[in-house]
Amino acid sequence: MQLTGPDIIIPILVILVLLFLFASIKTVPQGNNYTVERFGRYTKTLTPGLNLIIPFIDRIGARLNMMEQVLDVPTQEVITRDNAIVAVDGVAFYQVLSAPQAAYQVSGLENAILNLTMTNIRTVMGSMDLDELLSNRDAINDRLLRVVDEAAHPWGIKITRIEIKDINPPANMVESMARQMMAERNKRAQILEAEGLKAAQVLEAEGRKEAAFRDAEARERSAEAEARATQVVSEAIAKGDVQAINYFVAQKYTEALAKIGSSNNNKIVLFPMEASALIGSLGGIGAIAREVFGDSANPQQPRSTNRPPRITPDQA
Repeated sequence: MQLTGPDIIIPILVILVLLFLFASIKTVPQGNNYTVERFGRYTKTLTPGLNLIIPFIDRIGARLNMMEQVLDVPTQEVITRDNAIVAVDGVAFYQVLSAPQAAYQVSGLENAILNLTMTNIRTVMGSMDLDELLSNRDAINDRLLRVVDEAAHPWGIKITRIEIKDINPPANMVESMARQMMAERNKRAQILEAEGLKAAQVLEAEGRKEAAFRDAEARERSAEAEARATQVVSEAIAKGDVQAINYFVAQKYTEALAKIGSSNNNKIVLFPMEASALIGSLGGIGAIAREVFGDSANPQQPRSTNRPPRITPDQA
């Protein structure tokens, strides 16, 4: 069977149409964006899914990952404000927000972000002392994030986070810092011990003060009671009550004997006085007690009219 012209042209046309359709259909995976260039000039951005372009006129320019990505910052040496040399490394997280800007505003996006981050690490950390550098890592991360994100904004990317991983001072400086920390801790321990001793001494002094105050108050009240008793006896003497005199003398006499008898240094006590004096004093006390309490304590017995013998000066 001989093929004619139309028999040959139709299959060729079908093949060309299929090729045209295959070249015009572009599938973009999720999380990516493709830029389209027409005769070398950017025209549009292809989003995830099925897209159509004009074959042989349009072509795919840059294929960009729109997901958040991690960029490792290599170790570098930084000289601090107090001339200490430390080795620092970190990690940066960024995300492409605008595919055309990321594709056409900068050449070598990752390299640009890396160099920008490293230079700003030296700038920020070089303006701080070593002690401040080691204790304010969060503040350093915040400053780096703010500066780098502002510088990378024209590139159509967002710096989401910058973290300093390790800050390694030299070995001799670490040893010096350890000695300094030990000295500081010993200083704090001594200060706490001194403050505790001071507080204990203050409390002890306050206790002695309170005890002295209470002793003085007790002596004052005892003196007031003694003065009151003396006043009562004096008033009774002024009224001519001899029983009050006998009671007062007998009380003092009895207290003196009790003190002499309770002494630890005396085993034998000699009384250079008549025993009748003590008996007379006790009799006087008993008579006073009967006069005061006799009627209420013993209503059946008549009140005695006998008076206790007086204590004469020669008997005392």
